[in-house]
Amino acid sequence: MKNTFKITKGLYIPMTGTSAKEVVSAGESEQWSVNPNDYHGVVPRLLVQVGDLVKAGSPVFCDKNKPEVLFATPVSGVVADIVRGEKRKLLNILIKADAQNEYVPFPVRDPLALSPDQVKETLLNSGLWTLLKQRPYDCIADPSKKPRDIFVSGFDSSPLAPDYDFILKDQSTDFQKGLDALTRLTEGKVYLGLSVKTQAPELNQAARVEICRFDGPHPTGLVGVQINQIKPVNKGEVVYTANALDVAAIGRFFNTGKVDLTRLVAVTGPMVRKPHYVRCKPGMSIQSILKGNVHTEAHVRYICGNVLTGVQTGSDGFLNPQAHQITVLKEGEGIHELFGWALPRLNIFSFSRTYFTKLVQRFQPGKKYEPDTRLLGGERALIMSGEYEKVFPMDILPEHLTRACISGNIERQEELGIYEVAPEDFALCEYICTSKVPVQQVVREALDKLKAENGD
Repeated sequence: MKNTFKITKGLYIPMTGTSAKEVVSAGESEQWSVNPNDYHGVVPRLLVQVGDLVKAGSPVFCDKNKPEVLFATPVSGVVADIVRGEKRKLLNILIKADAQNEYVPFPVRDPLALSPDQVKETLLNSGLWTLLKQRPYDCIADPSKKPRDIFVSGFDSSPLAPDYDFILKDQSTDFQKGLDALTRLTEGKVYLGLSVKTQAPELNQAARVEICRFDGPHPTGLVGVQINQIKPVNKGEVVYTANALDVAAIGRFFNTGKVDLTRLVAVTGPMVRKPHYVRCKPGMSIQSILKGNVHTEAHVRYICGNVLTGVQTGSDGFLNPQAHQITVLKEGEGIHELFGWALPRLNIFSFSRTYFTKLVQRFQPGKKYEPDTRLLGGERALIMSGEYEKVFPMDILPEHLTRACISGNIERQEELGIYEVAPEDFALCEYICTSKVPVQQVVREALDKLKAENGD
């Protein structure tokens, strides 16, 4: 089969605030969070009480619909608080960490020497199963369904993305062990998607997987684009997906017998004083990670993830388990009442010819911008203009599928490929949409309805 794919549709968004290849340690965090809301579609059942002692790897809640799927704490300590909302909905589990981290001991075993069921059970018991997602529906992988194939994205093409070559340096043993574990979960293949620019031997020399290389702008690094190019998902099929950095965490677990979720997180964005990498763990407070490394003279927004698909949080928030990047932007508060619509806007990146910036980009192709959070317009009727197709490289009609999702036409959604997509695949469509339609939210709601309709 073809192993190199050239992607021409997409968009590079030039932004200031790329992380320097420098690593610092995070500050002390008084409280850590295990938040059920970080996992879409999960109905949590609490397994601990206030005052309980826990170790790193101890389960603190499970999925009520799939009790075998456990969610573990990244640190040891005592359960300090259990936050509930309306109708006693579980919102957050706060843990006061010990001075020295203690781990739940698991046996050190080679996944290649285990049966598929043993590997699955080990990942479920450790809480690391939650690092695997599935398509259709873009949710935590259903352990009762065997995947046709497993796809791993080994690079990130999103704005200010972390450098996987840098993060995975000297982690070849862990990364390979994680891939070995994944090969035991499927009778098909494990596909590793790499950029043509990938240099790390940890990635290029991966064994027992099929390596596919991709060249092009964002969203080339999204696993959904890679699946569409390599082997699309049809109705009735299930595939698992994983991030290469999470695969390394799975391999570290098999090598050490510890649920050690330590990671390098890229601190990025135009409002960061010194963009760099921070060594930390999920659930850590944002304040401890940033440690005053943000321009305080402006009102800013904190995002766990990138600017297109990340989750907004506050300075008092916590790093979510899916984030390998924190982005800090300026809140757009300036309003030009008189001639706002007619201003040339020379410092705002423009995909279309709406602003004079298009001329600036032509004569200064390397120029980078400092975007803020303003939408610069309100939501209106979705017009079929062919915009989305310019940045959507999958063999799917994005505007037609979006309209089918809005109208709730499930039959039409199935015809247009709803089983293959995830909300993140439409992030660029949402970014350039002149109708300001929240496309990712539309697709997410359609997937949830389809999942309920099918009883999955």
